[in-house]
Amino acid sequence: MQKTVVINIVGLTSALLKAMPNLSKWAKQVNTIKPVLPAVTCSAQTTYLTGKWPSEHGIVGNGWYFRDENEIKFWRQSNRLVQAPKIWEMAKEINPNCTTANLFWWYNMNSSVDYGITPRPMYPADGRKIPDIYTQPGDLRSQIQSDLGQFPLFKFWGPATSIASSQWIADSAKWVDLRQDPTLTLIYLPHLDYCLQSVGTKPEEIQKDLQAIDQVCADLIDYYTAKNAKIVVLSEYGITPVSQPIHLNRLLREKGLLSVREELGLELLDMGASEAFAVADHQIAHIYVRSDANISKVRSILENVDGIDYILDKEDQKAFHLNHSRSGDLVAIADPHAWFTYYYWLDDKRAPDFARTVDIHRKPGFDPVELFIDPKIPLPKLKIASTLLRKQLGFRYLLDVIPLDANLVKGSHGCIPPNTCDHPVFITQKAEPSEENPLLPTDISQLILKEIFN
Repeated sequence: MQKTVVINIVGLTSALLKAMPNLSKWAKQVNTIKPVLPAVTCSAQTTYLTGKWPSEHGIVGNGWYFRDENEIKFWRQSNRLVQAPKIWEMAKEINPNCTTANLFWWYNMNSSVDYGITPRPMYPADGRKIPDIYTQPGDLRSQIQSDLGQFPLFKFWGPATSIASSQWIADSAKWVDLRQDPTLTLIYLPHLDYCLQSVGTKPEEIQKDLQAIDQVCADLIDYYTAKNAKIVVLSEYGITPVSQPIHLNRLLREKGLLSVREELGLELLDMGASEAFAVADHQIAHIYVRSDANISKVRSILENVDGIDYILDKEDQKAFHLNHSRSGDLVAIADPHAWFTYYYWLDDKRAPDFARTVDIHRKPGFDPVELFIDPKIPLPKLKIASTLLRKQLGFRYLLDVIPLDANLVKGSHGCIPPNTCDHPVFITQKAEPSEENPLLPTDISQLILKEIFN
């Protein structure tokens, strides 16, 4: 067996690679990967790790509507949600001695992986959110945070995101390798994802961020090269510039199809009582319709929405390998310059309290606006400091600093961009030409296995 490491640099494309001198110098062969639909984290990663399409492994987005519970759930972590064998299980069938470390790739709880680390905050009864991780085996948790410090959760997502989270993950990979020496190591470096969505997609706009992640990657490559490891660098998707947010749930509400429930004067989306609603996930939206008789009505409404590229019914979804019971009755895909919000309220005064916070689990859709601090707050640092003081004193607190202005978002992903320069990449040091370019996302697991088993 050959020691192998896979470094996942989120958002990396061939265009951005040119602005990363260390990685560009190392790369010998750069292949593009045809994006999976939806081109989002959970679907792309699971397709890479299983060699199956979403229609087979069941991960149809970063979240979906759990019909039997009448709830929308995003960022679930149980590996049991993946309905197909994973690459480390395939590897053990070839050689039972093959071990794998999964460092922050998703669905990394209670899996069959040998070593795993994933974010898992603590939520005490007093309302606090405390950074923490879940590890496999469990005793890694205290050991690694004792050596590397507490996982910087608030640098991992939200308005305070920085290179610190990717650096911590990179350090954790070396920490695990020194102690366990796994055959296969999967490393997730999310830093570019933040700036591409909040700042923009032009290399000159994010030069410092490109240099920062380039250095983290270079350090990992130097470390694993010294360990005689085969190294693969890849990405999940490319991010395109956007200028048009689309509020599908507001439209469905105006048409009398979406219902809300009032709590303390604020509005909550009532999925079970709604005839139709959209689960927004970047540039894709799963639309769930309660009555089959209304599917054509909902489709005709969506077909008149500016910014929607195309709509897939259950039959259409087969061509995109998205026909799964978890998928919406209809799936809307945005134009590359547009994206879908989860917003359903018609008056910002009636928005739920969590709308102005970083709360990835209670929001019924993905919210990239969580990367921003509300520009209308006169002294945001003072507000944050006073709120954090309440936290330290053990009081309940609400860090409501997130704006409700979707026009702040500068980049998105999820659709299949028309230009291949916006597609994800698969980079190795192999000198010979690839058998296929672009690669299919379902090819990736076998390509990695070839690295391990020659």
